[in-house]
Amino acid sequence: MKAARDRGIYTSVMLFEGWAMQHAPGAWAHHPFHPRSHVNGLTVDIDGDGNGLELYTLKNPAVTAVQEASVRHVIETVNEFDNVLYEISNENHPGSTEWQYHFIRFVKDREAKLRKQHPVGMTFQYKGGKNQALFDSPADWISPNPDGGYKDNPPVADGRKVIFNDIDHLWGLGGDVAWVWQSFLHGMNVLFMDPYDSVVLKQDPESKWEAVRRNLGYTRRYAERVNLTAMTPRPELASTGWCLANAAEKKAEYLVFSPAPGRVTVNLAATRRHLKVEWFNPATGEATPGRVVDGGGSVELAAPFTGDAVVSLSGK
Repeated sequence: MKAARDRGIYTSVMLFEGWAMQHAPGAWAHHPFHPRSHVNGLTVDIDGDGNGLELYTLKNPAVTAVQEASVRHVIETVNEFDNVLYEISNENHPGSTEWQYHFIRFVKDREAKLRKQHPVGMTFQYKGGKNQALFDSPADWISPNPDGGYKDNPPVADGRKVIFNDIDHLWGLGGDVAWVWQSFLHGMNVLFMDPYDSVVLKQDPESKWEAVRRNLGYTRRYAERVNLTAMTPRPELASTGWCLANAAEKKAEYLVFSPAPGRVTVNLAATRRHLKVEWFNPATGEATPGRVVDGGGSVELAAPFTGDAVVSLSGK
């Protein structure tokens, strides 16, 4: 945690594993809660079906108490760090919902007594989980499945939850440059499950994902440059539908994605300021100054290059 903090990196602490217990051969047989792996006499496989998925329910209070002790130790150990996010359990089964809700509240209750509090998250439940269970949860942040367009037409984040649009929960391995910008401009954080050396995820050559990596960096660069806390998704202000904006008169800022051929109409009726225009090319990483435009109405803009384009408008 300290090493990540010193490099400006947030770290998600996953408190429990959920996917392997359902899908990886031998996961339960070698699990710490399997009766052969401990001397505490805890009963997890209550229905005797040879699988310990009851571990992720509240059926045995003695098991829950051990889990709570473990979680308490973790959150007390890393409480001093600012760069902490908590995830209860990655891709656990839908039957874990109430158990996950319990531990979200448990983390929050325990941290309320400590010096620092950190965001707690809940991720897509695999298989068969519904995004509504994430939105109904007491979690601060969530990572949804493809339902609702998160994969091919990312919806607008409405502020109910911080949303991490994570390719792991959408494709497994997928996404492209347009999806990165569309997710960002609709108010989401974008996560990429990077195959890096392709040893584990071998479906495609490693170089295929370099453009996605670069554009994750480009979106971060713009996020740090604009007054992001004052900007909200405003799809109605751009003909393409991909717009992040602070339309306030005193400090107007617009960031718009325009798929090829890079033409877009932007509604600037909310401000009468003169706005500087900058075109950004996601394919090359190069920025090109454009003409100054006037607020007070709609303006038509065309990129000075071919392909997908991002245009930034900011008050002079």
